[in-house]
Amino acid sequence: MKTRLFLVMLLACGSMIAQDLKDRYRAADTFRQKYGDGYLHGNVTPSWIENSSHFWYSVKTARGTEFFLVDAARGTKKHAFDHAALAKALAREEKRTVEPYNLPFQAITFTDGMKKIKFSSRGDTTYTYDLARARVVAREPRAERWPRRGEHWGRVDEEKGYFPVPSPDRAREAFTREGNLFVRELPAGTIKQLSFDGAEGEYYSARVSWSPDSRKLVAYKYRPAWTRKLRTVVAAPLDQLQPRLEEIDYVKPGDALPTRLPVLFIPGEGKQVNISFPDPEAQFSVGGTWWHPSSSYFTFDYNRRGHQEYIVYKVTGDDPVARPLVAERSPTFVYYNALYRHHLVDAGELLWISERDGWRHLYLHDTSSGEVKRQVTRGEWIVKRVLAVDDKKRVVYFAGCGRDAGEDPYLEKVYKVNIDTGELLCLTPGNANHQVVFSPGLDYFTDNYSRVDLPPVTVLRRAADGEILLEVERADISGALADGWRAPEVFHAKGRDGETDIWGVIVRPVDFDPARKYPVIEYIYAGPHDSFVPKSFTIAPVDAALAQLGFIVVQIDGMGTANRSKKFHDVCWKNLKDAGFPDRIAWMRAAAAAHPEMDLDRVGIYGCSAGGQSAMGAVLFHPDFYKVSVSACGCHDNRMDKIWWNEQWMGYPVGPEYAECSNVVNAHRLEGKLMLILGELDDNVDPSSTVQVVDALIKARKEFEYVLLPNQRHTMGGAYGERKRRDFFIRHLTGTPAPEWNTGK
Repeated sequence: MKTRLFLVMLLACGSMIAQDLKDRYRAADTFRQKYGDGYLHGNVTPSWIENSSHFWYSVKTARGTEFFLVDAARGTKKHAFDHAALAKALAREEKRTVEPYNLPFQAITFTDGMKKIKFSSRGDTTYTYDLARARVVAREPRAERWPRRGEHWGRVDEEKGYFPVPSPDRAREAFTREGNLFVRELPAGTIKQLSFDGAEGEYYSARVSWSPDSRKLVAYKYRPAWTRKLRTVVAAPLDQLQPRLEEIDYVKPGDALPTRLPVLFIPGEGKQVNISFPDPEAQFSVGGTWWHPSSSYFTFDYNRRGHQEYIVYKVTGDDPVARPLVAERSPTFVYYNALYRHHLVDAGELLWISERDGWRHLYLHDTSSGEVKRQVTRGEWIVKRVLAVDDKKRVVYFAGCGRDAGEDPYLEKVYKVNIDTGELLCLTPGNANHQVVFSPGLDYFTDNYSRVDLPPVTVLRRAADGEILLEVERADISGALADGWRAPEVFHAKGRDGETDIWGVIVRPVDFDPARKYPVIEYIYAGPHDSFVPKSFTIAPVDAALAQLGFIVVQIDGMGTANRSKKFHDVCWKNLKDAGFPDRIAWMRAAAAAHPEMDLDRVGIYGCSAGGQSAMGAVLFHPDFYKVSVSACGCHDNRMDKIWWNEQWMGYPVGPEYAECSNVVNAHRLEGKLMLILGELDDNVDPSSTVQVVDALIKARKEFEYVLLPNQRHTMGGAYGERKRRDFFIRHLTGTPAPEWNTGK
């Protein structure tokens, strides 16, 4: 009898646990909507109206979505239109009910001196609405969007078959035919052949750049290379029974690359000038022609393969020798995607961003000599992004990070610097992440400032000194707090060197109990091209939904990521398996010392793409710390992935470090629990990268789970993959059976 009673109680207890778990899954699924409903007056994205001092924005209020218009010159704010009147007018047009604060569009365009607005209702019809008459005065089908040519990650543009390129004075147009360059006189139509050395295998590119005076043009002689193809099988097509094959260009590290050589033509003189510069065959890319307005010279960019040298060359007159204007060199890598330039034409100067002193700063170059005239900004902080340059006032507005001691060094603040004196003024001094949009004339800017633990405030500022002219919106999260929403915690600790601060975020479940021990799950993305821990406010930070299942979720930026010093960034060089793990582990140990509810005996990790590579790497290279991993669409071997991303960080030629960082080569190291998720038609990371990991794990006799998602491309897994990920963490970090989804138990 006692045994039977015990079994009944055990079953009842199990049923209660299962029901509680399903309730937690529902809480996770509805997290964003539930707490988002209680978040008002946030998420403001201002849109300045061309050639005016006005901007409009929409925002969620207690009534719904409202549109507002701000006059910056007067410091006033009003509704952009009468919502009720517009809803009534649109209802007449569409013969249906339209709610004033749930209008069927998100964007408007002011026209006719701000007397009318245009909007696209439900995406298929564009209306023109007269504000004074409160009526629709025109309607037309929404214009078709031109599809972007070859929309995929690896597309190789062989630069053929473009339309003719007219000269600035419209007297001629340049075009290519059978590999050579021609010009057509307009309107007569007389054709003149400019080049005679083009051929099928080495031809003139259809990309042509005319000089402003229409007397010269630059074309590139293009020699294509063999192009690798990525082939995937659509096993379960949506439109037919039988499978079919997909094929796209997909160049990988070490593959041959095309070459582009600049050639100057002077049509009126029948002159062709082949431009020479060192090591043209060593190029990763050549191009980016820029003409000086006087037509006296042009520049082009040379990115040496291996990304350790990036040179802007200058060609003057018809001199065939290109001379360096700016040269960036590094023993590790030049992060070429983050370079910036601005020509101060009248002064004969060039603003340039460089990390040559170990931090990302602005430099002023003389365009006659190429010499550096002065370093405009300096210090142990970075110029993250130039926002605007006022040539006449000779000031630069930029977003900078890390200048204020004691604050999160990733928070963006806006500065104004004088190009000549280096005098620096912070226009947004508050301890927050400032997202700004300047007015067309650079007289004003909007500042939406927040942190992940500080709700946003949107203000209008004067660009000259940053003075606040108007508080536009102040977020209200009282409804979310009343429903139990919990703010994330910003935490920092020393990294592997015991000196450098590492920053991250801790997210707890809304029913957090400090007396309990919680498994810890890290969401990882450690791609060196950026930093990734969120800095601005959101109602669903990191993976707050996952935390509701009974986890503490963290996200960290370790060494090897961008937006700190060059030394901090260089940790990734030929060493992507590092992924900042020594810093992440040190950070979590410090966090657990401060917050003993974090159970570091039960640590999981997940990520996608480069994050998928790192997530699997955690249980290969650090299995004493990470016990459970879910890896989605991982770049598991950098030799298998796209060239431009992987050669940037892993270098060229393809050396032994590629194998050393490979999850395939190191698959035999697996300890702990691993789930692999793959989109069958991934066109970002070659899906064979994951399949080769599967093969290596099987050969090493390792246990793991593998989820293949038909018809999915580069994905974290979608709804099904997310459920599988949650179930995996529940089983292996809590010891609780996942819900029985097939039976409903």
